[in-house]
Amino acid sequence: MKILLFCIFHFHYFCTELSQYYSTMKFPHTYTLEQIATIIGCDFVGDKDFPILGMNEIHVVERGDIVFVDHPKYYDKALQSKATIILINKQVECPKGKALLISDDPFRDFNKLTEFFKPFQKSTSLIAPSAQIGENTIIQPGAFIGNNVKIGDNCIIHSNVSIYDDCIIGNNVNIHAGTILGADAFYYKKRPEGFDRLKSGGRVVIQDNVDLGALCTIDRGVSGDTTVKKGTKIDNQVHIGHDTVIGEKCLIASQVGIAGCVVIEDEVTIWGQVGMTSGITIGKKAVILAQSGISKSLDGEQTYFGYPAEEARKKYKEMAGIKNLLK
Repeated sequence: MKILLFCIFHFHYFCTELSQYYSTMKFPHTYTLEQIATIIGCDFVGDKDFPILGMNEIHVVERGDIVFVDHPKYYDKALQSKATIILINKQVECPKGKALLISDDPFRDFNKLTEFFKPFQKSTSLIAPSAQIGENTIIQPGAFIGNNVKIGDNCIIHSNVSIYDDCIIGNNVNIHAGTILGADAFYYKKRPEGFDRLKSGGRVVIQDNVDLGALCTIDRGVSGDTTVKKGTKIDNQVHIGHDTVIGEKCLIASQVGIAGCVVIEDEVTIWGQVGMTSGITIGKKAVILAQSGISKSLDGEQTYFGYPAEEARKKYKEMAGIKNLLK
């Protein structure tokens, strides 16, 4: 056991040096089931040499990934997901072609793995030595550029912007003052002693020709990427939650709040002070009018208004009908 731990941690030092070249939360090499069980100190079900390639949340898992589940309501969903390794808090029948990690606290042990593979790195300067900054890109005084950040060509990063570790910025991107990219996901487990944070090991990816206004906040993915695709323009004071994907050529006005794990397809327009719940999809070319509340997925190529948001003409007719009844 001591030899196995020595080998794992010795190789982990090498892996940490290479981690910037690999997809988020995909391990730099194949680990075995026994090695992962040793890192988190749990039992396992399956071949000790069963290959493990990474770790992810259930909505983005792939074959070779670990997914965690700690509530009976979601056991079947996790066991039947694309993940081939399930970190679970109950001894259950292992599906064919998969493996189990049996833990008394999967949430805690998922955090252990995040700490192991994506440890926090202290910064020693406003622009980290490992950051890569493209040609003709301007970094204004007071901006912070974290470890392993990549910024493309012809960008302008204004003062007091904070770009946390591992963020990827494309070409021709403008980021205005006070914007923060890469803060942790707002994701907590309630325990008797208080709230326990699920640690974030993902990234923020901003593609080419994106504009971000002042005082925006875009959280990193828990294990994957939070992505703003090319050509999208975002106004001041917009919040985008973890693992959300914003499509190409979208317009998002001021004070919009978008929760985690949302998919906004291409060419969507969202006007000011719209709020969205997590895990929904907004269809291509949808328009959402100001101060609407979005609690479910919406089809594309329609205009929506109100709370709960509905097709705008229908909503206005309902409002007119109510007004007439009150006369």
